[in-house]
Amino acid sequence: MIIINLILKYMAFSDVKHVISLSIFLIGFSCYAQVGGPEDPSTDGRVGTGIISTGVPFLLISPDARSGAMGDVGSAITPDANSIHWNPAKLAFIENKNGVSLSYSPWLQHLVPDINLAYLSGYHQLDDRNTIGASLRYFSLGQIQLVDINKNDQGTYSPNEFALDGTLARKFGDNFSLGTALRFIYSNLANGQFASGQQTKPGTALAADVSGYFRKETILLGSDARFALGLNISNIGNKISYTDGGKKVFLPTNLKLGTATTFLNGMNEFTIALDINKLLVPTPPQYDTDGNIVAGKDPDRSVPAGIFGSFADAPGGFSEELKEINYSLGMEYWYNKQFALRAGYFYENPDKGDRQYLTLGAGLRYNVFNLDFAYLLADQQKSPLANTLRFSLVFNFAGDAN
Repeated sequence: MIIINLILKYMAFSDVKHVISLSIFLIGFSCYAQVGGPEDPSTDGRVGTGIISTGVPFLLISPDARSGAMGDVGSAITPDANSIHWNPAKLAFIENKNGVSLSYSPWLQHLVPDINLAYLSGYHQLDDRNTIGASLRYFSLGQIQLVDINKNDQGTYSPNEFALDGTLARKFGDNFSLGTALRFIYSNLANGQFASGQQTKPGTALAADVSGYFRKETILLGSDARFALGLNISNIGNKISYTDGGKKVFLPTNLKLGTATTFLNGMNEFTIALDINKLLVPTPPQYDTDGNIVAGKDPDRSVPAGIFGSFADAPGGFSEELKEINYSLGMEYWYNKQFALRAGYFYENPDKGDRQYLTLGAGLRYNVFNLDFAYLLADQQKSPLANTLRFSLVFNFAGDAN
């Protein structure tokens, strides 16, 4: 059996006051990642947790330093090679014909030293309307010590996950574009362990993103400006399982809607952006002590039913649905298109995970080369995300595309 190290190492999207957990459901013939905390009994005997659980939540980690420094905004800011993650439709408005980005982030260093996320992405403009792209996201959980049921040493194991994307974006007119991404997901967490006569295996899934992007040059507050809107519904795909016939869990299907306004004044550019996010998966219901649902809806449903039902299935009604929305606010200042300063803030409701943190960062552009850096500020006593660093190298080639 994989020991508690793996449980602690996988994900810490929630505050430390909740239990950080990766649940390997070996007894129940399945294994899946859970973001959330313990079940809390309420005063009327109900049992439940308001924190939404999904498989492979590494897909939601901000991979690049630019957006990571801006509070994790990205759906409507100026497109770059990392738009494949944030909003594939933006690639249709990319300024260069070709580009590549490589990002790296040590993850949860406040807890353990050897988890990291690497992200490689690139794009190529086919013509003045169509752009293709591809990306590879690799999440390593370091080395895990394995023991059997009698606590005998079974060696070490290096669990990992990756996602491979292909993207197409097309411009419609001068101000609007649509984009899509197809994604293969591979999650190898359990090392072939046996439970109740079944062998665990790597989980695989296919998913797609559907996105749109609108931008328009305008005048705001007496200054030249660019206004943009972005929408991306990501990770629409089949459920994932780690055993044959075992429990299947939803992918982290996510709705991202954002806006960004850039003020242009000579050598100065200032952008302010806002993104909102909501997971389109079932909210956990509340159960009585006999396991019967007393509030909310049965989470065991199809993917389409889970997506459309996610707007009205919270046990607490509409007020709880509003709590499931996360907010990202970011700012970016460029001087002479060579040096950038960035800051942002991310907010998640305390009942839904309680991630709240400030972000800072900087960027340097020289010729075809960009170097970006991001730093996450959070309470070190409460959040394992404290002091998270991100680094990105971006290369843009072949001059202007438009």
